[in-house]
Amino acid sequence: MFSIRKPLPSAPMEPFKTLSGVAAPLPMINVDTDMIIPKQFLKTIKRTGLGSALFHEMRTKPDGSENPDFMLNKPAYKNAKMLVTGANFGCGSSREHAPWALLDFGIRVVFAPSFADIFYNNCFKNGILPVVLPQNIIDKLMDDAERGSNAVISVDLEKQEVRGPDGGCVTFEIDPYRKQCLLNGWDDIGLTLRHQKEISDFEAARKIQAPWL
Repeated sequence: MFSIRKPLPSAPMEPFKTLSGVAAPLPMINVDTDMIIPKQFLKTIKRTGLGSALFHEMRTKPDGSENPDFMLNKPAYKNAKMLVTGANFGCGSSREHAPWALLDFGIRVVFAPSFADIFYNNCFKNGILPVVLPQNIIDKLMDDAERGSNAVISVDLEKQEVRGPDGGCVTFEIDPYRKQCLLNGWDDIGLTLRHQKEISDFEAARKIQAPWL
């Protein structure tokens, strides 16, 4: 019988409540998961260590050296906590390594006009907040992000607000269930382990009722 008494060894998901920091601008549409994390880095099932491979083909030159023109290699964005990008972000294959790479780099919020469905769902399961905003608001955030370290953007998940460096504030929509999971740091395993006592009680009773199973 399947048992969840011993949690999987992966670290628990970090709760998300508020975040303030620099956002990196990536003014591109249809950024697919192979661009986010190329296929040669998918051999591992660990969630850590993938940040160095994030946007690998754009961050590095053919000879393997760092591309100084790519935004994440610029000093202002090497510690970016957010990403502002174009429509249909995360399209392509359904690799969960894509949000793993973003999270390992330090990105916890992605702003875009739209996301690919599977990537969008995977973000919530890994502690990343994908924020869907109208194109005109994304354009404004992109302008803010291009100002580098002089422009700090703040996100309040409880209030569902985004505040720009000039004091402007916009609200965003989010599914209430997903919001609660992020606020509490509940991934799929965490949600299951909330019912650990009930599951353990069921397993104990089941062994008595059907010892042959």
